[in-house]
Amino acid sequence: MALVHNLGFPRIGAKRELKFAQEAFWKGQSSEAELLALAKELRATNWQTQSALDLVPVGDFSLYDQVLDMSFTLGHLPSRVEGLEGSELDNYFRVARGRSANDSGCNCIHAGEMTKWFDTNYHYIVPEVTAETTFTLNAERLLSQLAEAQAAGVHAKPVIIGPVTYLWLSKEKDGSNRLDLLPKLLPVYSELLEKLAAAGAEWVQIDEPALVTELDADWKHALESAYHTLKATQPKLLLATYFGTLQDHLQLACNLPVAGLHVDAVRGRQEIEKVVDWLPSHKVLSVGAIDGRNIWKTDLNAALEWLTPIAEKLGDRLWLAPSCSLLHVPVDLDSEARLDDDIRSWLAFAKQKLAELTVLTRALNEGYAAVADELAANQAAIESRNNSERVHNPAVKAAVKNITAELGQRKSPYGERADRQRTHLKLPLYPTTTIGSFPQTPDIRKARLAFKKQEISVDHYTAQMKAEIEHAVREQEKLGLDVLVHGEAERNDMVEYFGEQLEGYVFSQFGWVQSYGSRCVKPPILFGDISRPKAMTVDWIKYAQSLTDKPMKGMLTGPVTILNWSFVRDDQPRSESCLQLALAVRQEVQDLEAAGVNIIQIDEAALREGLPLRQSEWQGYLDWAVESFRITANGVSDETQIHTHMCYSEFNDIIEAIAHMDADVITIETSRSDMELLDVFEEFEYPNEIGPGVYDIHSPNIPTVEQIVKLMTKAAERIPAERLWVNPDCGLKTRQWQEVTPALEHMVAAATALREQAN
Repeated sequence: MALVHNLGFPRIGAKRELKFAQEAFWKGQSSEAELLALAKELRATNWQTQSALDLVPVGDFSLYDQVLDMSFTLGHLPSRVEGLEGSELDNYFRVARGRSANDSGCNCIHAGEMTKWFDTNYHYIVPEVTAETTFTLNAERLLSQLAEAQAAGVHAKPVIIGPVTYLWLSKEKDGSNRLDLLPKLLPVYSELLEKLAAAGAEWVQIDEPALVTELDADWKHALESAYHTLKATQPKLLLATYFGTLQDHLQLACNLPVAGLHVDAVRGRQEIEKVVDWLPSHKVLSVGAIDGRNIWKTDLNAALEWLTPIAEKLGDRLWLAPSCSLLHVPVDLDSEARLDDDIRSWLAFAKQKLAELTVLTRALNEGYAAVADELAANQAAIESRNNSERVHNPAVKAAVKNITAELGQRKSPYGERADRQRTHLKLPLYPTTTIGSFPQTPDIRKARLAFKKQEISVDHYTAQMKAEIEHAVREQEKLGLDVLVHGEAERNDMVEYFGEQLEGYVFSQFGWVQSYGSRCVKPPILFGDISRPKAMTVDWIKYAQSLTDKPMKGMLTGPVTILNWSFVRDDQPRSESCLQLALAVRQEVQDLEAAGVNIIQIDEAALREGLPLRQSEWQGYLDWAVESFRITANGVSDETQIHTHMCYSEFNDIIEAIAHMDADVITIETSRSDMELLDVFEEFEYPNEIGPGVYDIHSPNIPTVEQIVKLMTKAAERIPAERLWVNPDCGLKTRQWQEVTPALEHMVAAATALREQAN
């Protein structure tokens, strides 16, 4: 009899209850006890939703980030939070965001560095290690959640990040080798596992997704060493890999001394038969048969074709699960009453994915006839999608086929363009700008909601958005910024806003997923061929430019980011969808230029997160991703300055590809890493202009003039001052005006001081 289990469930709540509770606590509007009580309610709801499973994950719930949770479980805190007043939760949020609920504006610390969780849009707080790092077990969080689950009658399976992946995710702060810490770390893991076993845990899921990346001999040896040590502990270990294929690590994964192995059969379908053959006969094989990262229904009949022989061979050694944690998909499709019926029938959110697993398991255990109705309904939905005329647009496919190399070429090389842009724009040394968005105030959100509900007219809504745009422009003029933005008051999200105006997209109402902390996004659903029926931003930018004599940036989201931050169709290569997006956004770029907008920012915040997890596969992705950006950006005159922006990314290893994008100006996030990301420029002579972020907008902390000058001085040691810009790390929509105004005042003052120093 095959078993069914889950690797993790969305923690935010069906209506983002956790987000609102977190933010109320941070604002001092609710107590720690109230936040923890709400978290307990959400866990109970999640366990109830999963109650039909044979094993239910425990410990997958987090108040901010699961990697940060693991750091606290291991007693691994940055020294800067030691000795501070307040509770453990206060310190937890200080590491996450620089400040907790009771900290004043000046009583704050440097927040932990944040980066992407493998190739997803989820961010984690990077553990900081040195040669002197020590670990001390703090198992209370896990043990208390396990006790809660057991009291609720749940057959619980605690979930933890494995020791090798934990070190793989960490960053050395002193040049030491983080693998040298493994002997210190393993006793703490052993103690944790023994405590979980003593508390009644029969199985523990231990996640080692580092196994799907390229690992050298030292990391492979670390895995063998770690699990030969941990095999002496009491609970049975289910070692979980996901997000990719095992490839040359397949034999290693099969032979590690654990009781079971989970593999991602969505991305590694071609490896499953080999895993079945190589896995020792005493081990469980957990097959990730349902896509945990996308929202399309699984073709259950097709899945059963390849699962059935595996079930016949493995019997009760076969477990079924999603490919990875369901953290990356929305909670419940049943909430989506407004979705188009046809498209809704093609989708499955977290709850529906668990139902799909149940159907597969019943079919294998009881026979196909036991779920004949479910299989027939699933087949009808799959055929409906495959045959829909709404999905396929011959004109769009023809346009992609007709793409030529000339579409991706600027008229002149950067040096010539830069001279013409300086003459045309007349910007000072160290020009100041922002990344695009300004605070999305309650008034803006109320107006948008009222407009969506048709409670106010188009004219009323437009007038209110124009008032907000004018406010943003006037504030920037007062601050003395050099290049202004319109503030994006009319935009709900940097991807959703564009998707709503492109053919080939639909949108959910409650399809939220967590990006980091309380930040949730509602990815648009790219279901068909993409085209742009009309201009999307031109009127708003033209209005903003009419209010000022200063240069106004047109703000667009690039094709790679729109792709990577969408739920993307899985019936054609991602590269094909990206080229369709590139042609659509190219039309917008050209319309902005025709409207007199001479600075256009095309954000590619998510460029790096689309990289395959193995470096040997990067070039193929980078070829079509960079080509897509160039097609979007390069149909303009030399005088038009193209900017791009990239979010938290370790981009040093793809710097040549970024340079090949040939944007006139690139802005990047560097403040949390203390300009560490700029180290690459000591060896690589980046040819164009760059704005290293000096204001960490993911924290409420306000940078001082001195801090900004120090950061920019570091940058000027690597990049000539005449090619440096001064800007925040990212957009300001999640901040409040009372934080933004003084931070930008300090930024402008710092730019002034830098100019004086240069003279």
